[in-house]
Amino acid sequence: MEFFSHQTNYPFMATRKVWYTLSAVLMVVSLAAFFTRGLNLAIDFTGGVSAEVNFPRAVDVDAVRTQLAGAGFHDPQVAIFGSSRDISIRLPPDAKLTGPETRARLEAALKGVDPGAQVLQLDVVGPQVGNELKTSAAWALFFTLLLIFAYIAFRFHTWRLSLGAILAVLHDPILVLGFFALTQMPFDLAVVAAMLAVIGYSLNDTVVVFDRIRERFETNRRSPPAVVLDQSINQTLSRTIMTKVVTAIVVVALLFLGGPVLKGFSAALLIGIIAGTYSSIYISSSIALDCGLTAEHVFPSTRKAALDHLP
Repeated sequence: MEFFSHQTNYPFMATRKVWYTLSAVLMVVSLAAFFTRGLNLAIDFTGGVSAEVNFPRAVDVDAVRTQLAGAGFHDPQVAIFGSSRDISIRLPPDAKLTGPETRARLEAALKGVDPGAQVLQLDVVGPQVGNELKTSAAWALFFTLLLIFAYIAFRFHTWRLSLGAILAVLHDPILVLGFFALTQMPFDLAVVAAMLAVIGYSLNDTVVVFDRIRERFETNRRSPPAVVLDQSINQTLSRTIMTKVVTAIVVVALLFLGGPVLKGFSAALLIGIIAGTYSSIYISSSIALDCGLTAEHVFPSTRKAALDHLP
């Protein structure tokens, strides 16, 4: 199945400097927001209390929030998930209270809203565990990027394609971080999982384009590199857009129908899909071209090496 009715012939490489500028602006804005506003870290990283509560009838979220604040819980985060009778509650950490004490106080406060309220699940995450999760998430991203660089360099025999792939892969999670810093949407482990998925998804598209570049170089070694890269991107364009559109439909459904539990996860995926489509087309191949990529870099000459060993 093809997205376009005929083979496209867009001159992607001719306009790459324009898109470099756009990428630079977006990344600067994202990094500025990240370092100035920071992320709204969820209790997965800061520590705190997460509870799921069921009410016998539909409940007013504002009434629950007011009741919790009146009971001494500082800055409670209350949201409906599932049905209008089910709510999720997130509270900042309180070193003075143990898990059972927190549960007892929470149940007492919720009884003031509805005597039939039941705490179905309560999880307490300590600050030390939150710091460990933060460190683990950072190491996961680091080793992912390191292994990607080694994989691309080994598979395509040149650091030029590796550099393009790494910069494209970095581009996508930076934009996701910028989005979460600007919107102050809660940043939790589900978002980290979405970012890792975005990296893998974007890399898959990049590898597909790189494979086509290698095929085009093999059959057109005398063609200018810019022409080969344009042909490769155009030949994979339908596949790229079709897969991203189908995936985006599912993610948009999760974003609007999945409730607050999946909102951050689906938002990160959606931003990553859009950024990944753009970066796999413009950034990865463009960087390789500006680093001087030629057919000889993709297909190292073996004939000269064989001649050098002749007596």
